[in-house]
Amino acid sequence: MASELRISRSRTPVDIELGASSRRGRIGGSFHVGWMEKLGLDGQFGPYYLGFWNTIALIMGSLFTFIWLIVMMGQVNYNPVAFVKYFAVLQIDPPPAAYGLSFAPLDKGGWWLISTFFLTMSIFAWEVFIWTRARALGLRPYLAYGFTGAIILYLIIYIIRPIVMGDWSEAPPHGIKGLLDWTNNVSVRYGNFYYNPFHMLSIFFLLGSTVLLSMHGATIWALEKYAAHEEHDEIDAPGTGTERAQLLWRWVMGFNANAYSIHLWAFWFAWLCGVTGAIGVILSGTLVNDWFTWSIEAGINYPQNPPAPLP
Repeated sequence: MASELRISRSRTPVDIELGASSRRGRIGGSFHVGWMEKLGLDGQFGPYYLGFWNTIALIMGSLFTFIWLIVMMGQVNYNPVAFVKYFAVLQIDPPPAAYGLSFAPLDKGGWWLISTFFLTMSIFAWEVFIWTRARALGLRPYLAYGFTGAIILYLIIYIIRPIVMGDWSEAPPHGIKGLLDWTNNVSVRYGNFYYNPFHMLSIFFLLGSTVLLSMHGATIWALEKYAAHEEHDEIDAPGTGTERAQLLWRWVMGFNANAYSIHLWAFWFAWLCGVTGAIGVILSGTLVNDWFTWSIEAGINYPQNPPAPLP
């Protein structure tokens, strides 16, 4: 690792010098899309690093996608027009409750079990891929840490909660409408998620992360002429765009949101969005059967008194 990162400080290293001493693992070359740079975006695409773990993620994800699509094609007798027309409502359902946690026949949830296995393996392989790439480039693996928030929510919804509940039917189907229906049905079945305090926290962190990132993006964009996008070089330099940005928010909020803390806050808000949502889901049906009643008993909702009788 030390030899890979031993690069002259007199110039900026190119990507071929970082993470590996050869092009092994990289596929394709780089090309530029000029009009994207006019929008303030980076116009370079490629090369793409494949590597062992990303190959595993690609294979597993492709198997999941193939099973998902081919089973849904079978539901419309392999009619491509009907497949496109009804794509949003087609789905692979988990096994019925009668099968518990056993392996069901393919046409009664077995395909869901197989495809979910491949999807889970793909997600874990992608996590390891992000981790190993960060370490190879000398970065702290915070992107991998952040991805765990989504992984925890996924595992709770598709794996852990169904196991705790004792049957796979508690998991959502693989499909657009099926997932939305599952979300609505779980909320209705367990007394309205609006009264679930962890759902409240999850929505708070979701909206909070969008506010933080929009504030940050708008501030940097407004100060781009002062090179505020070069945050690392500007943090300690007086009179720069970054110092002006910090001064703005100190005046507006009375709090010094600097180039480091804004990213830290945004990270935790985004990560906690998934984790608090996962806690709210795992508690539903296991420890709490009616969030509406729970909210009244907890004193965060008014008791539902019957209306006064008519005179």
